[in-house]
Amino acid sequence: MSVLEAPDAACREVPTRFFFPEVADDPRSAAYVAMFCDLCPVRSECLEWALTNHERYGIWGGKTETERRAILRQRHGPSPHMARRRAS
Repeated sequence: MSVLEAPDAACREVPTRFFFPEVADDPRSAAYVAMFCDLCPVRSECLEWALTNHERYGIWGGKTETERRAILRQRHGPSPHMARRRAS
């Protein structure tokens, strides 16, 4: 079963729009969603799913788009695209 189908996921009771704010990394949206994610029994699996699948949008496992990119950089170093930009 996918984390997206987990019957005990806290987000199943929350409208999807809260996890995909109009403004990326909106601190108010992130704080609201964090209330659900903090109590969620599949939070770590959700975050890992988003990281593994390079989910670019929304809040997953309580982490915003920017926070997930930072986690991926810590794990794998900067992306080749970012390395090229720094070299310019």
